[in-house]
Amino acid sequence: MEELLARREPVRMCAPMVRYSKLPFRLLVRQYQCDVAFSPMIIADSFIHSAKARDNEFTTCAADRPLIVQFAAKTAEELSTAAQLAAPYCDGVDLNCGCPQRWAIKECYGCYLLNEPELVADMVRQTKSNVDVPVTIKIRVSQDMRQTVELVRRAEKAGVEFITVHGRTVKQRAEPVDYDAIRQVVDSVSIPVFANGDITQASHVDDVCSRTGARGVMAARGILSNPAMFAGYSQTPLECVQSFVDLALSTGTSFSTFHHHLMYMLEKAHSKADRQVFNTLGSVSAVLNFLENNYGIK
Repeated sequence: MEELLARREPVRMCAPMVRYSKLPFRLLVRQYQCDVAFSPMIIADSFIHSAKARDNEFTTCAADRPLIVQFAAKTAEELSTAAQLAAPYCDGVDLNCGCPQRWAIKECYGCYLLNEPELVADMVRQTKSNVDVPVTIKIRVSQDMRQTVELVRRAEKAGVEFITVHGRTVKQRAEPVDYDAIRQVVDSVSIPVFANGDITQASHVDDVCSRTGARGVMAARGILSNPAMFAGYSQTPLECVQSFVDLALSTGTSFSTFHHHLMYMLEKAHSKADRQVFNTLGSVSAVLNFLENNYGIK
């Protein structure tokens, strides 16, 4: 991670995505100029207390680096304990302060923490004292940017290594990303900041970094639809689809996850009629037959 953060060119990251940013997808995007990949958000409490949860939520391998494991946690003890379990197998631990879903906020996870700067600082501080990997946070911006500035400055003082900023508020979904707000975060701290939101093609990397001053970008929906995005492809090439099929089948990916990834990747390649057929397929064998018959993918 130190080498990546020290280089001049922008760092390209794959976002934490529930169900989707698991091992086969992370391995795939690394083939197409993605520098760093995040695990899906993992509930720290479950990760600590259940071996089954750890096995289900977190698998990795030697090729899956650099890797940041993201946790949803509500106390410093939770985050620190979960981080100690994950640290031997990753290159950093991230605290989710940006999940806007109601269930997460109700459980004091995600965007709930945007209003708790001292708690976030305590979580970072205690976790850093117990692990040898970087501790980072991912946030959304607040309507009152003074609140965001206070949060990131306290996190920096507590020792956070970098911050990823989604340029929308907790209530925003499809509204335009506020790049000026991301620039304000960049100007408020001396640690690296990464921009997240509406990164959907390779040209956005330099454009967004120039506009915000960020050290790099994080892509979510864009890279989910086109895992080869950072390598300059305008849509998912068929060789990328083939690689995903091979990786998913070799790592025991569930059918639902396997199928949904392919729905996203092939959306632009399908005709409307083919999309309707493909999206209703109900088994791995049916998907593989469709891919072979329509695209020559085996």
